[in-house]
Formats: sequence, C-alpha cells, structure tokens
Amino acid sequence: MENILLLVHPALGGLATLTALWVFVDTLNVREETLSRIKNVSLLCALLMWLTYFLGGYWYLVYYAADKAIIKAGPWAFGHGFFMETKEHVFLMLILLATFLPIVASNNLAVDKGARKLALWVSGLIVPISLSMEGSGAVISIAVKVGLLFKGLGG
Repeated sequence: MENILLLVHPALGGLATLTALWVFVDTLNVREETLSRIKNVSLLCALLMWLTYFLGGYWYLVYYAADKAIIKAGPWAFGHGFFMETKEHVFLMLILLATFLPIVASNNLAVDKGARKLALWVSGLIVPISLSMEGSGAVISIAVKVGLLFKGLGG
C-alpha cells in the first residue's frame, strides 16, 4: 500500500498542476465557448488537489514516522528539517488556492476583466507552488534513500 501511495500521491499532484496550467492558458485565451471548459477543469484541479492532500495526509500519518527517523538520523536531515516542514505549511496555501479557483472560474471570465485577472493569478500561483511541492517530495524521498544507505554503511 505504501508504494502505491508513493506513486499516486505525486501523480495526482502533477495532474493537478497540469490542470491549473490548462486553466491559466484557457483563461489567457478566454472566449464564451471556453467558459464551461475553464469551469470544469478548475473543478478538476480542486478535486485532484484535495485527493493529493488526503492521500498524502494518510501516508504521512501512517507511514512517515519511520521515514522521518531514517531521514533525521542520516546525512540529509534537512530533507525533513527544511523540505518536509516547508511542504507541510506551504501546501495549505496551495489547497486554498485550488479550492478558490473554481469559485473564481464561475464568473464570466470573457466579460469580467477583474475575475479574469484573478483567475490568472490563482491558477498561475498554483503551478510554481505545486512544482515546488513535487521537488520537495523528491528531496524527501532521496533523503530516505541516503539515510538507508548511510545506515547500511555503518553510519
């Protein structure tokens, strides 16, 4: 189960990132014909982000304690001390932005310039924050592997 979560969690996060990028690009080129697609894709973004949150939270509660101990005992302790701690707090902003995106997208973005600008900002912020979450997860995974290697070498 742990291995499946370690694959599904970042995959859903990556898909959520792509949907936010899709909303951004569609909003740049918004027309009356694309409004329903923007609304649907923004809802998908929020759904994927919440699924990512719940699966990652489950993994964190059930499995992360062992990984945390390995990371903190190894040479890449910053994997937890900086990256996981940052990820735990920054992701809350990300989940709020993803939840807000379909609310903003429910406006007529083809006519309402203020709502369009807000949709661009919200979707545009989701993308780099999501990518930083993906990168942080990669560092954390490597920190576990380095910790196991260090332990195996008698460190």
